[in-house]
Amino acid sequence: MFREIHKSKIHRAVVTEANLNYVGSITIDEDILDASNIIENEKVQIVNINNGARLETYVIVGPRGSGVVCLNGAAARLVQPGDLVIIISYAMMEESEARNYKPNVVIMDENNRIVTDSYKELHSTTV
Repeated sequence: MFREIHKSKIHRAVVTEANLNYVGSITIDEDILDASNIIENEKVQIVNINNGARLETYVIVGPRGSGVVCLNGAAARLVQPGDLVIIISYAMMEESEARNYKPNVVIMDENNRIVTDSYKELHSTTV
């Protein structure tokens, strides 16, 4: 059996641009892509922390070291520069591989610089 698993995540990236007149996609700094194990043309889900919008698109590689996170085309209507987003990719895996897979998660700062790439997600509880 195959399972769809959380493969990679870029957490709390700041949208630097929203380009409505581009064909489509999300442009992401190549350094961020390398750290998160996301590649050009890979399908990603974008979750806007500011307004709750969720969308899917594909990745275009942006200039290395630029910090660019630009939503292009129709997706530009769902974000504003300055919004915080979570960018997630998933992968299909055999169950045996999926049970032991460790996602690549990078946490970003307010300038789209990587704070850590060794984050382990824990559950949240309220008391």
